[in-house]
Amino acid sequence: MSLIVFVVINSNFLIVSQSKSFFSSIGEVCDITPYPTTCYHSLTPLINQKYKYDSNVYYELSINASMNELARVSKDFAEEGTLFQNFENTKEKKLESALESCRELLDLALYNLNWTVPTNNNANLAAKETRENFKTWVNGAGADLETCIDGFDYAPREVRKVVIEKLKKSTRLVSNSLAIICKIDEYMSEHKERSIKQRSDWPPTWLSTKDRAVLGKSNPRVKLKPNVVVAADGTGNCKTISAALKVVPQNSNKRFVIYVKKGVYYENVRVDKTKWNVMMFGDGMDNTIVSGNLNAASGITTFFSATFAVYGKGFIAQDMRFQNTAGPAKGQAVALLSTADQSVFYRCRIDGYQDTLYTHSMRQFYRDCKIYGTIDFIFGDSSVVIQNSNILVKKSLPRQKINVITAQGKSGMHGVSGISIQNCNVLPAGNLSGVKTYLGRPWKDYSTTIFMESMLERLIDPQGWHPWTGNVVPPDTIYYAEYNNRGPGAVTKNRVNWKGVRTNVTKKEASRFTVTSFINGVGWIPTTGVPFQPDL
Repeated sequence: MSLIVFVVINSNFLIVSQSKSFFSSIGEVCDITPYPTTCYHSLTPLINQKYKYDSNVYYELSINASMNELARVSKDFAEEGTLFQNFENTKEKKLESALESCRELLDLALYNLNWTVPTNNNANLAAKETRENFKTWVNGAGADLETCIDGFDYAPREVRKVVIEKLKKSTRLVSNSLAIICKIDEYMSEHKERSIKQRSDWPPTWLSTKDRAVLGKSNPRVKLKPNVVVAADGTGNCKTISAALKVVPQNSNKRFVIYVKKGVYYENVRVDKTKWNVMMFGDGMDNTIVSGNLNAASGITTFFSATFAVYGKGFIAQDMRFQNTAGPAKGQAVALLSTADQSVFYRCRIDGYQDTLYTHSMRQFYRDCKIYGTIDFIFGDSSVVIQNSNILVKKSLPRQKINVITAQGKSGMHGVSGISIQNCNVLPAGNLSGVKTYLGRPWKDYSTTIFMESMLERLIDPQGWHPWTGNVVPPDTIYYAEYNNRGPGAVTKNRVNWKGVRTNVTKKEASRFTVTSFINGVGWIPTTGVPFQPDL
């Protein structure tokens, strides 16, 4: 290993010289990836002898290989592509929806990977924040590919097999890229780690009065002036939220504020990936309501069922309700989906049955919310912290005897995602007699969830966690933890005896899943004005 020399310019660390990488050869690079052969064959043709030992270049070339393969395979999923032509004779709506979902998800994966290529504009890998961003965005691209494949869960076996084979190389390349950037981050962090401490009091003293007014309403005399007002009764600039989003500028670093007046808005809303830094607030979670009823039973994918879907980074919602009224008999029916990095939901109600809240990918934060559902109703592959919220379990169909709160979707050992539920109340939303409720079940092989410092009421079954399928014990690679919870449902002596279940984690281990450590929230949540607890 070689010495890395740093200088400090404006509090950012920049690499001045790096005579050698900590990777001594392409073989050593590929050995740390989950698919070494794929890694070696993809990188070898791209390596220039001049950069043979530069770890940053190895990473950049792995991203380029991932993007090239994704661009190639995306053509197969296009409307005129080979897959569409092969399946066009089918009349099954679910298959058409799955193909359409994949087209969107592959485009999103390419979009996310594009941000992970080191350039002069996004600093270099010596900066911890840059590495954290890159890990998040590469992980998000992997989640996009997984979701594409998941859309074919109910397709004929031969169809699903074709799709998996088509995406096998791109999935492996993205997984390898994630492993490489994680290894670089591990090495760099060992050599230079800077801790950032910021206050989390309310209102935040470092914000201007105007900024505090955006979310906190800490000073009722300061009135927020929105860019657009939405009112179903015609008293605003627009009658629908979707119409208001059309006037949001693209790729803007400036906050765009939308005020949604009291009313029920029957629409399926999408905040596009180019609509950055949108802040949307209503007149309270019981007054401003966005309502839809799309569902899997109607023949669309879970991904497309969301009443409110957020793609654009830096999104904030406050004092609103997002609901899916399809009901328990319709299966997966998402109320709110977020694949937006650094998205925040404050004092919101998220209401549905199965698959209510789809924390799809990226870094997310929920505070003082109410989340209702039955089966897997907090799920996805994001890095998400839910704080000071009420998680309310509903009664489902008469024949349904179990409810499950979480279904986390980490699928690989280098994944950076997980669900962290801190200082929340887990409560029944009605009479749950005869129904067993579990904290979670492992959707994917590395499923990661922790409940900490929360009140778990009696509805939680003593076993705590449930298998994904029947009585099949999940792989040892899952991570299900509980720390310093309270209430009758927090008694852990009868928890399932799985290797991946940890009922007595230390404070140090639980600290990995706080706002500070897990989503680097002290670097971005303060700018939103939303109160938060940084640590345990």
